Amino acid sequence: MGNAKSGALSKELLEELKMNTKYSEEQLYTWYQKFLTGRISQEQFESIYASFFPDADPKAYAQHVFRSFDANSDGTLDFKEYIVALHLTSSRKTVEKLEWAFALYDVDRNGTITKNEIHEIVKSIFNMISKEDQKKLLDDENTPEKRTDKIWDFFGKKENGKITEGEFIQGVMDNKNILRLIQFDEPQKVQERLKEKQ
Repeated sequence: MGNAKSGALSKELLEELKMNTKYSEEQLYTWYQKFLTGRISQEQFESIYASFFPDADPKAYAQHVFRSFDANSDGTLDFKEYIVALHLTSSRKTVEKLEWAFALYDVDRNGTITKNEIHEIVKSIFNMISKEDQKKLLDDENTPEKRTDKIWDFFGKKENGKITEGEFIQGVMDNKNILRLIQFDEPQKVQERLKEKQ
């Protein structure tokens, strides 16, 4: 993983991360510098995440992402936890991605997802979508409430029902439209805007 004493990020790891994620070399160095002390806190994670979304409010989403990455629930991430999580979220293997997505939506970590948990994550996603881009969304999914209802209705659960991990994964694999609704693709657009500014 590079020589931690010199603070250098190895070329091999840098190339692997550039190839397997959407992050630029500069962004990867920013993350890595925070790990030179060994761990980063949730606040540091949120701060770095915010720098990638200058025109949005990613704090709530970053908190949920951090929770899903913090495998041992100690309130910090080490570089290994972060890289493993990064691999899962950028993995081409749909099941691995959906397992991570389930962990993201399972806010209370009890092994099931409720409609309120879906709404909480969807709301945090909407905080990261510009008002201009929100206007371009379909009418039946252009608010957090409408998108939550659309996702919930797809799973056919009663208002106070729960979705298990197996139901979640199978449901999304059976309908790619739900995958689009539960994830946040906006970082790609943000990255393109950042490149235009440079």
